[in-house]
Amino acid sequence: METVGAAVASLGLFAVAQWLWSPPHAAFQLGVIPVAVALFSVRRRAPDTVLLVLGVLAGVAPVVGPVTAAAAYTAALDTVGPRHRIRLLGGASLLVMAAATAAGPSLGAGTAVYGVELGLLMAATAVVVPGLVGTVYGQQARLLSALRERGDAAERARRFADSEARTHERSRIAAEMHDLVGHRLSLISLHAGGLELALGKAAPELREEAVLVRRTTRDAMRELREALGVLGPLGRDTGADALTDATGTRADVEALVAESRDGGITVRLEWDGPDLDVCPARVRRAVHRVVREALTNVHRYATAAHVTVRIEHDDRIVRVTVRNGAPPASAGGPPASAGGPPASAGRPPEAGASAEAGTGRGLTGLRERVELLGGTFEAGALSSGGFQVRAAVPVDPDDGVAKPSGGSPDVVVPAALADTTALSREPRTAGALTFALGAVALWVLMALAIALVYGQPRHSPPPPQPRLGMTYQELKGVFDSPAERAAATGHEPARPAGAVGCVYPPAGRGPRPGAFDVTRYCFDASQRLLSIDRFSVPSVRDAPPWETS
Repeated sequence: METVGAAVASLGLFAVAQWLWSPPHAAFQLGVIPVAVALFSVRRRAPDTVLLVLGVLAGVAPVVGPVTAAAAYTAALDTVGPRHRIRLLGGASLLVMAAATAAGPSLGAGTAVYGVELGLLMAATAVVVPGLVGTVYGQQARLLSALRERGDAAERARRFADSEARTHERSRIAAEMHDLVGHRLSLISLHAGGLELALGKAAPELREEAVLVRRTTRDAMRELREALGVLGPLGRDTGADALTDATGTRADVEALVAESRDGGITVRLEWDGPDLDVCPARVRRAVHRVVREALTNVHRYATAAHVTVRIEHDDRIVRVTVRNGAPPASAGGPPASAGGPPASAGRPPEAGASAEAGTGRGLTGLRERVELLGGTFEAGALSSGGFQVRAAVPVDPDDGVAKPSGGSPDVVVPAALADTTALSREPRTAGALTFALGAVALWVLMALAIALVYGQPRHSPPPPQPRLGMTYQELKGVFDSPAERAAATGHEPARPAGAVGCVYPPAGRGPRPGAFDVTRYCFDASQRLLSIDRFSVPSVRDAPPWETS
């Protein structure tokens, strides 16, 4: 497509040239166009060589300027090194000027000055301007590509971090379920052992059934421990010492609030509804985790803010809200984003919000835990400058694992990136229109530049200086003046031997008043210049008829 456009542009320039100013050697310039188009079609293989050769052709035949401009644009577009690009465009410009200067006497007004003028204009319109445009577009494309790659890498890293946080939270939930189920299985095994001893005396025929129940329970506990061992170390959130049957109750939440107060944070607890001791353990532990993570964020990012912990419990749902106001601005910088990272950090509220070593995955883990129970989770900055964490957990969650509202954790695509084609369609259309208008403007500028040079009046080269031995035909512009001949009659020196004829071209007044300079060229029989004589004769003063002596 580019090759066809360049060929059409060159043929159009040739047609305009023929119509307006009829450039010399039109057949030659028309024949150069197919050669230039053929070279342009192989520019991808050797862009530097093709551009340099087209520069020479543009200097000799200006109608191939559009093809050279397209080659300069593509070469600058694909060239990364700035030094190599400067050498390439500079070399092509010099070749254009050199070729135009050399071909000027035969193509233009007959002098090398015409070639220099044409070379300068063609170098500017066919090499420099397209090269600069290609450089800008190439750098812009490479910059956008680098930014797109960085954005993709950041998105992949975010997805990986979210997936890791979700997996870690699920492993902790599995460990907590192990604590609960293991405790119940231990009770079953204990009661089965007692039943086995009792049945040994009362009903021996049923003792084997009690033994089977005890062994099955023991095997289930062993398999549960093995499955949990695959998950690896899970930190301080596992085990009966960290999370107990009292976890998530009102007393447990009050203990968390008291710990924050001891740490220097102003915390107020608001409780609406009955205690959570009758709720399932996974619900209570989700409440515990939400309150603890939110207070930990306040400790990390907004220690001077006032915090409100509110828990609302009804028959169907438990709502947990942890809200803190904007902390007062410190002398060291802008106020921190309440409950989250500082506002100047330039990160989303989740970043750096984990309770463990600032991993930035605490809120993601909370979202995973709540959504697996069929609840909803929200966390974000407030318009007042504070931060709020809200969670709604069903009192009686389904037995099956609820699917997170956000879809699969491994395929998280932001809405802004959902349809990049639709977003980039309009800028691409505007860029194509701008490029087309720029190409047309450059073509018009090139046509005007060539017309300016071709439209100059043609000047013949100055005649050569006369010297002995030249023929009369070689003395262009030398003609005989009857007035000069008449003035020289009787005052000229003797003619040289062998002279068969002399001419007297116009000379002008002499160096002193009353004298007149005369030049005489004498030729021999073969019409070769035999002698050049210059002498002065007295001039005749003409007086008006009324002047008296």
